Amino acid sequence: MGTLHIVATPIGHLEDVTLRALRVLREADWVLAEDTRRTRVLLDHFEIPQKPSSLHAHNESSRIESVLDALEEGQSVALVSDAGTPLVSDPGERLVAAVAEAGHRIEAVPGASALLTALTVSGLETGRVLFLGFLPRKAGARRKVLEAQRGRPETLVLFESPRRVATTLAEIAGILGNRRACLARELTKKHEEILRDDAAALAAYCAEVPPRGECTLVIGGATEEEVAEQTSWRDEDVDALIQTELDSGSSVKDLASRLALRTGRPKRSLYSRAVALREEGAVS
Repeated sequence: MGTLHIVATPIGHLEDVTLRALRVLREADWVLAEDTRRTRVLLDHFEIPQKPSSLHAHNESSRIESVLDALEEGQSVALVSDAGTPLVSDPGERLVAAVAEAGHRIEAVPGASALLTALTVSGLETGRVLFLGFLPRKAGARRKVLEAQRGRPETLVLFESPRRVATTLAEIAGILGNRRACLARELTKKHEEILRDDAAALAAYCAEVPPRGECTLVIGGATEEEVAEQTSWRDEDVDALIQTELDSGSSVKDLASRLALRTGRPKRSLYSRAVALREEGAVS
């Protein structure tokens, strides 16, 4: 049987490629790349004659059978993304799952990662980390993801488009509080920039001076006081929140979802309690 190699490539500076990655790419029978043009730059720089084939979000499923056939024949297949470690907010999950299910060997060839690079230069806690990838583009879905992070002590890491980074930072400050934050832009490249401040200040800066290039955000976790508040809601306090929501015209379903994120209590129990309080109000 063959082997599928998950090969990390530089996120900017070509010298960050590992010797093992170069060897695997040179020896592979088949190189799969998210964008063959970008991978060609790396291969040409190191005089590797391989001609990569595309594997991206739109054709990943159709590639799986061919990759399984190649592995069954004992071939070596290398998977790379545009930059950094494959599968981290990049295509490849379905392929790796199928290869694992088929019982073929999968080897990681570790290397550069924007997630870890930004985290290590952020100046924020690195012991407990939660990676959010790219936030949803729709405002409601994005808000829901951020609200779920209230009261969580982990440092948050996420990727964001330079066009949306100012808006995202402002939303983080509004939803999670004005936490310490780091914006890492164009990591390892000529115009690398590391900005450290609170989220609101970074949002204002980015709104005035729109950033360019790839952006990674690192956001400080909740303080001990915030964590304690999230886990110490009394029944009467929750009832007061529910009643306020009912008085403002919120539906039981919507308020249960919002308050579950805020208080950490199960949505089902909040829903039941809201129905009971609404019926009590109707009777009185």
